[in-house]
Amino acid sequence: MEPSKSMYDEDSTIFSPDGRLFQVEYARETVKKGDTTVGLKFKNGVVLVAYKTMFSNLIEVDSMEKITKIDDSIGCAFIGLSADARHLIEIAQEEAQIHRIWYDEPITVKNLVRNICEYKQLFTTFTGVRPFGVVLFIAGFDPTGIHLFSTDPSGAYTEYKAICEGKKSDKISTYLDKYYTPEINRDEAIELTINAIQKSIDKKLKKDNLEIATIEKNGSYYKIFKKDLKI
Repeated sequence: MEPSKSMYDEDSTIFSPDGRLFQVEYARETVKKGDTTVGLKFKNGVVLVAYKTMFSNLIEVDSMEKITKIDDSIGCAFIGLSADARHLIEIAQEEAQIHRIWYDEPITVKNLVRNICEYKQLFTTFTGVRPFGVVLFIAGFDPTGIHLFSTDPSGAYTEYKAICEGKKSDKISTYLDKYYTPEINRDEAIELTINAIQKSIDKKLKKDNLEIATIEKNGSYYKIFKKDLKI
């Protein structure tokens, strides 16, 4: 008897005949519906920008935090399910603190990313669990340089100069591919990112819908205040 398609749909541990894991692909679809989020490296650091879509005027915008500090020199933005992201961010913060206690030094960005992705990958190998429906941008500075990583629901990770996920990501990625250069400074990076988001939406961009943070080369994490933005 031939296995039905639903058999591959319902279990994240079974490959379909054409070599696909449907549950991982569904998790990616969740990410595509998430709020537009951009990560971009500049000359002396990394900027993370999240554009938060508001479905009701009754929501307090600041309560929807999309960018979080992991360690003194590492920040994280998420796209997808906020509950999944909250759990993974707590794991990342614990990993960073445990590394400090054991080795008396901050964890490197790549080691933190690898640990998180090993954890994410476990949820594609056991029956009764599902992949995390979230992509994390983990960015920061360590002795090896400035880094910007994207972590996939499958547990894969890739380092980028600039990346966008969520709604309108294709349009924004095309814009960044055309205008981005690694030598831009922080203000230019923020301006480029905001312009890219503005070009992708049909209405005027509002400060209240933006959340911005930078991680500088000196190892400092900064949250950009909306009042300082020029839009």
